[in-house]
Amino acid sequence: MNREQFYAIMNGEGTLDYEKYLNTKALLSCQSDFDELCNRDEMQFQIVHQVEELWMKLIAYTLLDVDDYLQQQNTPRVLTLFRRIHATQRMMIQQIGLLETMSPKEYQDIRQRLGNGSGQESPGFRVLLKMYQPIWNSFEENYLKKHGLSVEAIYDSKYDHGPAYVVAEALAEFDELFQKFRFEHMQLIHRTIGFGSMSLKGRPVEILEDGMRHKFFPQLWEIRNEMTDRWGAQYGVKRDPISGGGLH
Repeated sequence: MNREQFYAIMNGEGTLDYEKYLNTKALLSCQSDFDELCNRDEMQFQIVHQVEELWMKLIAYTLLDVDDYLQQQNTPRVLTLFRRIHATQRMMIQQIGLLETMSPKEYQDIRQRLGNGSGQESPGFRVLLKMYQPIWNSFEENYLKKHGLSVEAIYDSKYDHGPAYVVAEALAEFDELFQKFRFEHMQLIHRTIGFGSMSLKGRPVEILEDGMRHKFFPQLWEIRNEMTDRWGAQYGVKRDPISGGGLH
């Protein structure tokens, strides 16, 4: 089977119910034709980024539902939907590894076709950067303020592993996985085009590094620092080593 035959079969006729429901005719036409690809790696490059956009669309759509359930204080639904979001985020992180099978030389060819485009222009990425604040507002209003709680209380002074705590940890995991995705993206740039290139003028790398320092929910990370500092103040920053053969 040659490439033209494969391409014709892969696209299908779009007449079967499965094809109609998933709109496969349009979906499988979103990539360049074989004879238009600049090299053999461009198909992968396009598909990985298109799939990432679909996953981010699913995450954003699911976060809208999460916001509704936060306002209803429906904790089981919130946790179930966050489990879906976290699984999707992990797939996004794993998929970046596919792009590491592309050589720097082949990426340079693809880069000529990108114009001035970069991942910072991703519609999915940009919408996720805007959605975390409403999610936090709903959590704070319905899980903290309505119950006279604070982040400090649910993690320390009134800790009971209750609904506010488990939802807060789901938020923290969402935040952590988003940062891991950013880190993997930054490592991919390091591997394909480097960080010290004069042609980059530092800007893409600076944007990514700034993003790595930004947390969606800083309150959930700062409480850990505060608890550790309080513990150190009580028990001492430096302690005597364990002696006598361990604990009994």
